[in-house]
Amino acid sequence: MAVRENKAIQKTIIDMLHYTTAEEAVSLVRSGSRLFFQGAAMTPNNLIDALCQRYEELENIEIVQMHTEGQALYTQQPYCQSFRLNSFFVGGNVRSAVNSTYGDYIPVFLSEIHLLFRKNHLPLDVAFIQVSPPDRHGYCSLGTSVDITLPAITAAHTVIAQVNPNVPRTHGDGIIHINRIDAAVFVDEPIYSTGITEPTAVEKKIGYHVAGLVEDGATLQMGIGGIPNGVLSQLGNHKRLGVHTEMFSDGILPLVEQGVITGEEKAIKKGKLVTCFAVGSPELYRFLDDNPSVHFKETAYTNDTAIIRRNPKVTAINSAIEIDLTGQICADSIGPRQYSGVGGQMDFIRGASLSEGGKAIIAFPSVTNKGISKIVPFLKQGAGVTTTRAHVHYVATEYGVVDLFGKNLKERARTLISIAHPDHRESLEKAAFERFGSSMISRSS
Repeated sequence: MAVRENKAIQKTIIDMLHYTTAEEAVSLVRSGSRLFFQGAAMTPNNLIDALCQRYEELENIEIVQMHTEGQALYTQQPYCQSFRLNSFFVGGNVRSAVNSTYGDYIPVFLSEIHLLFRKNHLPLDVAFIQVSPPDRHGYCSLGTSVDITLPAITAAHTVIAQVNPNVPRTHGDGIIHINRIDAAVFVDEPIYSTGITEPTAVEKKIGYHVAGLVEDGATLQMGIGGIPNGVLSQLGNHKRLGVHTEMFSDGILPLVEQGVITGEEKAIKKGKLVTCFAVGSPELYRFLDDNPSVHFKETAYTNDTAIIRRNPKVTAINSAIEIDLTGQICADSIGPRQYSGVGGQMDFIRGASLSEGGKAIIAFPSVTNKGISKIVPFLKQGAGVTTTRAHVHYVATEYGVVDLFGKNLKERARTLISIAHPDHRESLEKAAFERFGSSMISRSS
């Protein structure tokens, strides 16, 4: 009887959403509005595509977002005549637009984006989101992307939801009651997924060096891709690791299954994997669905340096596009061309450095795919400094790991050259000599 009653209650709640079509839902958008799009695997592409079909009747629509998956039609002709992107991060699907007259990029720490909404620096008119169907209490889950979505739906005047039974119901703070949803569209299709990125031989070498810095009981922050997976694949013999990160993917699953990741030594949310978004395979999404061991929080929490530092041995692994001989990191642009974003690198670099026994690590291949050195005399003209040289500690390439903490400029140059690609060391030594003089060769690193 109780089961039948619960099903009846849930049906009543679902009916209360008053599902409509995507075309009718996006009719709530007016010219001159500022819109927010939920991102990553939760990108509500049905709503976005329906909105784009209104391009001839709309004008001066500003879109703010972090990173979305899909075509991003609003950045393409003829739609971009009506829509303008103002992005907090730059993915491949919007990179051309951000570097054109139809878009732009806002440099901002992930930990501070919520303030733009909550303090009305960027007032939001409409938020497009994707959620699970409501439970019997009327609550939907934001699934695998809570990040800046939670403050966005709090600030937005209108919330339009794409309701999808394939969205994992995740634990943590990512819930929204149906009373907050102004229009709902039902879809039944898989959410965005991606296969596991297998590390290359170079990434495996980097992973080996970085894994040697990870201590038992450490709290990990890592991203998605070959180098994080290269590191995670080397941690099978570690013990009592924890996770407090802004994102993760399938690479953690074997370590959870093997009992390597337990979170038992964490000070904040002991025993829980903490993140603000996740992207991966259907297997990852099955792992996340109704899993109380994983807590999804907004970036204001996951990337708060004051919270990060309270965990022991925080080991933050981030990357770089290039690093100069003094330790300045550019991780978000190639010269003046915006490539990605500031993201959470500084949040975690600082948090790890302040953590008891923590280690802040910048890891990258020594050269690009074209053989160009990523350790350079000077950053490219127009490049952004994502992480200052004062914040950089450990730097890793396939040729080893060095620690810049406490080293002066000449020592830093010598040290970084030691992990540069051998083909480029001579030219880097010449550049260092021209900058610092004969004292460069007075001492070995």
